[in-house]
Amino acid sequence: MSLRLYRDVHVPAAITIGLRRREVDVLTAQTDNAGLLPDDVLLERATALGRVLFTQDKDLLAETQGCQRGGKPFAGVIYAHQLRVTIGQCVNDLELMAKVYEPADMADRVEHLALR
Repeated sequence: MSLRLYRDVHVPAAITIGLRRREVDVLTAQTDNAGLLPDDVLLERATALGRVLFTQDKDLLAETQGCQRGGKPFAGVIYAHQLRVTIGQCVNDLELMAKVYEPADMADRVEHLALR
């Protein structure tokens, strides 16, 4: 089973479009009516759906650190800095991760893009 992604509102729509063209399962917070949720609830929502949260919101990193310190499980987070990773790099790296990783590989982890 490949990774299923959950895209935060801070991520450009072009990334979602590119991923879907490559047949990656990605749900957006907007489509899920979760675009205005605070970070902790958004992370819980992605986890409840069994999806790894992809974000470009640095504040979510603090949320995941709190979960890791407190032993609170989450499905995983992939973070990319908005100015250091291009849309193309995000699409390529996320496709690779989605098709190679299993959900258990990302549980309670934070990965940073770009993979190079």
